[in-house]
Amino acid sequence: MAKMQANQMRAGMVIEFEGQRYTILKQNIMIPGKGNAIIQVDMRNIKTGAKKDQRWRTADTVERLMTEDKDFTYSYAEGDTLILMDPETYEQTTVPKEILGDRLPFLVENMTVGVRLIEGEPVAMTLPPQVTLEVVEADPVVKGQTAASSYKPAMLSNGVKTMVPPFVTTGEKIVVSTEDASYVERAKG
Repeated sequence: MAKMQANQMRAGMVIEFEGQRYTILKQNIMIPGKGNAIIQVDMRNIKTGAKKDQRWRTADTVERLMTEDKDFTYSYAEGDTLILMDPETYEQTTVPKEILGDRLPFLVENMTVGVRLIEGEPVAMTLPPQVTLEVVEADPVVKGQTAASSYKPAMLSNGVKTMVPPFVTTGEKIVVSTEDASYVERAKG
C-alpha cells in the first residue's frame, strides 16, 4: 500500500477506505466560491459491489492499493470455484465463480481471461469481448419476413437465450457479445 493525496485519485485505481477496498469509478474536483477545493469520488466496493460517494479535501491522504492485470487460461470449474492456469509458470490459481456474475455461461475451457489482482488476490475477471457459440434451438423462418423486421429468440449451446436475425437456423455457429449476450454476426468458416 502507498499513501497518496486525494487529488491524485483517478478512475480505475483501487484504494482502501474504512477497512474496505474500493475501485474508483469517477472523480471530480469541485472548487467552491471560497475555501479549499473538494474532491468528489464515486467508488464501488470490490467485495459487495455497493456504490459509494465520498468527499475529500485536496490535502487529505488515502491508501492506494497496487493492482496487477494478468492473463490466465481457464481450465475447469470445481464446486463454487474456477481453476485458472498461469500460461507462463503453469501454476494454478482459484477464483470464486461469483467474480463473473451473469457472464459465467460464456466462460469456455482454454479461454484466455484477464484477472485483476490486488496484492496477489484476484478481485475482478474479464472475458474476451466476443465468443462463438452454436445455436441449439431457433424458431423456423417465417416466409415473407425480412431481416430488418424482427429478431427471433434462440437458445445457445451454453444455455443462454438471445435474439437472432430470422435467417439464423439451428446448428449454425454465431458470434455473441459476452457483455450482454447480443448477436454480433454469423461465425466465419
